[in-house]
Amino acid sequence: MDFTELYKHSSSLVAFSPGAHFIATAVADRIIVRRTESFQISRTWLIDPNPSESVVSLSKPLKSGHLSLDAKNLISHIDWSCDSEYILAVCAKGGFLQVLKLVDEEWRARIDSGAEGLVKAVWAPDGRTVLCFSEWGLRVTVWSLVTGTTTYIQFPVYPDKGYAFRADGRYFAMAERHKSHDMLGLYDASESYKVVRHFQLPTSSLSSFVLSPTGNHIAVWEGPLEYKLYILTLAGDRLASFSPEPQPTLGIREVVWHPSGMFLAVAGWDDKVHILDTLSWSPVVTFELSSRVPSGVTVWREPSKWLEATEGRGFLSYEKLRTPQTIALNKVDHMKANPKSGIAQLEWNQTGTLLLVRYETTPTAIHLYSFPSSNEGFAPQLRSVLSHTKSVLRARWNPVRKGSLALCCGNRSIYTWSDEWEGESGEQEEMAECIGVPAKEFNTRDIRWSGDGKGLILLDKDTFCCAFEVKDF
Repeated sequence: MDFTELYKHSSSLVAFSPGAHFIATAVADRIIVRRTESFQISRTWLIDPNPSESVVSLSKPLKSGHLSLDAKNLISHIDWSCDSEYILAVCAKGGFLQVLKLVDEEWRARIDSGAEGLVKAVWAPDGRTVLCFSEWGLRVTVWSLVTGTTTYIQFPVYPDKGYAFRADGRYFAMAERHKSHDMLGLYDASESYKVVRHFQLPTSSLSSFVLSPTGNHIAVWEGPLEYKLYILTLAGDRLASFSPEPQPTLGIREVVWHPSGMFLAVAGWDDKVHILDTLSWSPVVTFELSSRVPSGVTVWREPSKWLEATEGRGFLSYEKLRTPQTIALNKVDHMKANPKSGIAQLEWNQTGTLLLVRYETTPTAIHLYSFPSSNEGFAPQLRSVLSHTKSVLRARWNPVRKGSLALCCGNRSIYTWSDEWEGESGEQEEMAECIGVPAKEFNTRDIRWSGDGKGLILLDKDTFCCAFEVKDF
C-alpha cells in the first residue's frame, strides 16, 4: 500500500466523496476538500456563525445565545450528497448548518434550527433534501433545497438510530413516541414526505429497527432488558416474533439483514448469534462462542513484536496456526453496569457469504463465519479466526470486493484479510497481513473505505492519512 502524509482533522470528520474523487476534512470551523489522486487542495470554506445577506437562507436567523463565537462555528458533522455536488457542514452547538457547493465556492445555503435546537443533520438519498433532528426528541424537520419548503415529523425516538430509507429511497420510516406508545411512521419521500402509514409497534420500550434489503419487512426489538424481536410488514402486520429459550438475562445488541434479505442475524449479550430464515422466522443455525477452535478452522495470529522488527515499514504475514487451538475468554461481571460481554460487531460482507463477529469476551479476535451460495448446500460454519496482540477497535468489509477485510487495533499499523489470493494450484486462498504505517507518531483508531474499495482513511485522534492499493484487482 502507498500512504499519504499526515493531515489534521477534528472529531474524526473525514470522508471520501461517493465517487472517491475527493476527500473532505473538517478542522475546527473550516472545511477542506482535496483531490484523491494528488491530495492537492481543491476547495476551502470557513464557516461563519453569523448569517450573511449573500448566503441563501432557508430559515429565520437564529438569535445569538450565550455561546461564544468559537463554540458556535465548530463543525460537528459533515456529509456528502449522493452525487458529490454538495457538502453538509453541521454546527450543532450553534444550532445551524450550511450547505456548500463543490463547483461554486461562493454559493452557500444556510439552515437555522431555531428554539428547538439541533442534534444532527443528514442527507436524504436524493441529495437535495436535508433532515434535521432537534434536541429533546421534539421533531425532524425536512428541508428541500429545490423548493425551499419544509415538512415536520413529530417526536422521533432517537436522533442517531431508529430511522431508515428504503433501498430505493422512495419511503422513509421512523420510530416515534406518541402518548407513551412506540409508533412507526412511513412517509413518501417523493411526495414531500406525506404520511403513508402510521401504526403502533408491539414493543414497550423500542431499542431500534432495521428494514430488510427488499423493503418488505421490518425487524424491531425491545430495549436491553428483554430479548424480544418482532417481524412486521410495511403495513404494520405482525408476521412473527422471536425470543430464545431459555430467556437470556439481557436483551438484543445487534440485528443485521443478510444482503439478499433471506436471513436475519440476531445477537445479544450472551455470546450467541441466531440466524433466522425468512420462511419460518425461526433459527436455522446458532453460533456460540467457545474457547476451543476446532480442526478445519484457519487460525491467523499476529506475529509477536513485528512492529519493532520492521520499524513500522512494509508488511508481514500473520502466523498460520494448526488447529485445534484454544483462545482466552475474559471473565464477565454481570453485576456491573454495561458488562463487557456479547456481540460488539455483527456485519455481513458484500455478497453475504461471510459474517464477521466481534465478541466482547475475546476483544483481540475476529471470527469469520462462512455461508454457502445459493447453489451450495446450507452448512454455515466458523471459517477463520484472526488473533491480535491488542483489542480490535474497528473492522470493515471492503464495499466492492466480497472477500476483503481491513481492521485496526489502535497501534501504528493496519491489518488486512482476503480470500482472493491465488495459490500455486490456481485456487483462491486466504491471506492475512500486518501493514505498518510509515509515521513516527500515529496510532490507527478507526478506518474507512472509499466507495470504490481502493483506498482507506486511517484516523488517529487529531491526524489522519490515506492508504491506497498499489495493484488493482
